[in-house]
Amino acid sequence: MSHAPPAYTCPFCLLAAGKFGPPLLNRASEVIYRDAQVVAFMAAGQFSTRPGYPGHVLIIPARHFENIYVLPDEIAARIQALARRVSLAFKHLGCEGTSTRQHNEPAGNQDVWHDHLHVFPRWAGDNLYHQQRTQPANEVQAHQAAQLKPYLDAVLRELPLLQIRN
Repeated sequence: MSHAPPAYTCPFCLLAAGKFGPPLLNRASEVIYRDAQVVAFMAAGQFSTRPGYPGHVLIIPARHFENIYVLPDEIAARIQALARRVSLAFKHLGCEGTSTRQHNEPAGNQDVWHDHLHVFPRWAGDNLYHQQRTQPANEVQAHQAAQLKPYLDAVLRELPLLQIRN
């Protein structure tokens, strides 16, 4: 059962297809990883865990799956594998820990009807779960992506993602 409203335009499907512009808040410069199965990018709605450090990353399947209930196991595994690598990249930037979270259906606080996993850099006392979401300027997010991407690329050279069939 889909929870998307009638005539819903999925912003994450647009992003995965490389189509930027309204209603999508992200820009191409905020994408830090893309392959045929998954895409990782700086989240448009940020929870700033530490000023001056990159915000958090969203990882989505490249194809549309509304939530975890319909997500194929091999894509779910690929999302988790990439989340591990994004977390390692955050560690290279000096965070003290990482958190992931994923929401399903309205009661689970899902607000985009395309499966996505949040990956947060964390610091002691950062109050992540008690913050309001903000919308940083695209230039800020592009800078965050530029900070994180070289570290993610280095991690991926050491720990490449296994290839899966489409």
